[in-house]
Amino acid sequence: MEITYLLNSGFLIKEGRTLLIFDDFEDPSGVADKVVDKGDYDRFYIFATHAHFDHFGTHIRAYSKQATRYIFGNDIKHTKRVKIFPPDIITYMKKYNTWEGDGIRVWAYDSTDTGVSFLVELESGTRIFHAGDFNWWDWKNETDANRIIAKNAFLRQLKRMDGFSTDVSFFPVDGRLGESQELGVIEFVKNINTKHLVAMHRVNYPRWQPSAEFLETAGDLPVWAPTTSGESIIF
Repeated sequence: MEITYLLNSGFLIKEGRTLLIFDDFEDPSGVADKVVDKGDYDRFYIFATHAHFDHFGTHIRAYSKQATRYIFGNDIKHTKRVKIFPPDIITYMKKYNTWEGDGIRVWAYDSTDTGVSFLVELESGTRIFHAGDFNWWDWKNETDANRIIAKNAFLRQLKRMDGFSTDVSFFPVDGRLGESQELGVIEFVKNINTKHLVAMHRVNYPRWQPSAEFLETAGDLPVWAPTTSGESIIF
């Protein structure tokens, strides 16, 4: 599996003859255009977890002739921006729904912000989790009551995901949260069996250097924290 960072929470994934794009709102390196134009794939699925500008870019409409299907969080259905997309190749997913297509199965989980997160299983058995904006959003400027609500919402959803495993998980480690940026990811790797972790949602912040607390929890879990559009890795 080759993974290329686009920007923010945007990634391109290539495994065998299957191509996936998640949350592509900008692609400064132009890598997605090059890979799509090359045509070295049989299936091409494009995901957007929700309608926030930094997760859903309308430029992905340009791939409608090559795309097998667009798979969007259900909130995108109610935006004006989606009207430029061909409706016959869009699947909208509500939380806790499942969809199955050619060589792929998708589960939608809840988010602690807007939209959904996706668990995707490919024909090979590879399982990919993209969190979207699912995270423990512990904002320091919020009231104590709101911070407790955010914590409980995150832990409640995490409990609902208990027992599933992934080959690679994409999860926010957002620098804007300051000292709280690792709260969500530490709980995630503590509770979810994942073979590889990719940190995301870090635009304009330095490359994440995991703390001793995270490393103690994660053990020898391989971690990738890209910062520059076009960076890639093979898992």
